[in-house]
Amino acid sequence: MKFIKKNMLTVAGIALGAVAGLLYWKFVGCESGACAITSKPANSTVYGAVMGGLLFSMFKKKEPSR
Repeated sequence: MKFIKKNMLTVAGIALGAVAGLLYWKFVGCESGACAITSKPANSTVYGAVMGGLLFSMFKKKEPSR
């Protein structure tokens, strides 16, 4: 629980990114199946989660060093 509280912004980014990736697959997607990321919903969801986590982790405040 302490880990989640400490990294709440990153966890939120992962969740929002996963939803965004799934929505991207649903509404934009790749009809031919030749696209590596958007051909399957699992691929676009994982990609969105990674990108969301990375994006939101950029805004995390640095902890002061002891």
